[in-house]
Amino acid sequence: MCALQLTRPLAFIDLETTGTNVATDRIIEIAIVKVFPDKSSQSKVKRINPGMPIPPSSTAIHGIKDEDVSDAPTFKQMANELRQFLDNCDIAGYNSNRFDIPMLVEEFLRANLDFEVGSRKFVDVQKIFHQMEKRTLGAAYKFYCEKELTNAHSAEADASATYEILEAQLLRYEILGRDVDALAKFTKEDDYVDFARRIIFQNGVETFNFGKYKGRAVRDVLKVEPQYYDWMMKADFPLNTKQKLTEIYHSMMLKK
Repeated sequence: MCALQLTRPLAFIDLETTGTNVATDRIIEIAIVKVFPDKSSQSKVKRINPGMPIPPSSTAIHGIKDEDVSDAPTFKQMANELRQFLDNCDIAGYNSNRFDIPMLVEEFLRANLDFEVGSRKFVDVQKIFHQMEKRTLGAAYKFYCEKELTNAHSAEADASATYEILEAQLLRYEILGRDVDALAKFTKEDDYVDFARRIIFQNGVETFNFGKYKGRAVRDVLKVEPQYYDWMMKADFPLNTKQKLTEIYHSMMLKK
């Protein structure tokens, strides 16, 4: 029985990366399992040359070494193909709202390609699991699907397992609803401006969520200390954070 109700494709994504820093690390493998409204599916798995050494600590997790991706295309070379494959898709994953989606958006920005997010819904299967059971991906797969997760940290295995887990969750928890709108609403966290959550909305106002100005309205800070914008643009923040900060800054300039 398939419980998921779709009106457009839902792409389950999983990334293997050089590390967990969205601003400085890179994707080395991406798997996408695209599920269509008729429940048919299509998969795409790509190795990517990150243009930087893969730390041994990361290789110990996913098993991918420098030589495994030395002849692979860069993300910039793959970006248009990936964007087309994800066209008109909502996106799901496991811890995807906090890691996979921010990392993917960052890579598209580095490739100078716009990856539209405004009309997409995001479903984080980990969020459902943590709210309901408080476990890990392997435990979730065993708990919901009664299967052992083999090839863990293989991007395709993880993405496929995430799809199976979501189906099992929908059958178990009637409160979730069955459509992507309901699932996205259930798994949404804070009301953030950028994916790294350096800027969030508080009472509808863009507000810094870090550092010495945490809790202060962005516009108020930039009015009294405009050099803070310059500092952030030169510092090691994700490109998505800088993009959103620039949008706020430019809107302030237009109102002068």
